[in-house]
Amino acid sequence: MTKVLAISSTGGHWVQLLRLSPAWDGCEVHYATTTGDFRQRVADLAAARGQKAPGYHIFTDANRWQKARLVKQMLEVTAILMKVRPDVVISTGASAGYFAIRVGRMLGARTCWVDSIANAEVLSLSGEKVGPHADLWLTQWPHLAKPGGPLCKGSVL
Repeated sequence: MTKVLAISSTGGHWVQLLRLSPAWDGCEVHYATTTGDFRQRVADLAAARGQKAPGYHIFTDANRWQKARLVKQMLEVTAILMKVRPDVVISTGASAGYFAIRVGRMLGARTCWVDSIANAEVLSLSGEKVGPHADLWLTQWPHLAKPGGPLCKGSVL
């Protein structure tokens, strides 16, 4: 059975990640985010589709202006990857998704980055930096797509 790590920060990134969840029906799923608040929600979503409760992992919230927290986040995301050993890593952002894609790829996982729909004029910083390292790099805006990626295959919302 394919093992999927679906990882993102909270807020809009998390909402978009959950909207993609039917794509990994039939897989062993592990979610990772910055809070335990959504553990029951993902368990309920899985139960509604007749699946067992997914794995759930928490990492430190951080952004580009919090260098020490970013290092801590990177180490925590790496530990999650080492524990889960996913076949596939998918992220909608932000920094934790960047780390998960980069480290996951080094561990042999297939990787997918879906840039946030909120980034309508330019790609997100994380998406711009990690995209070339992802096996599948997607934007939700046709005018941001270009040869070599990101590709546009529609929107999540």
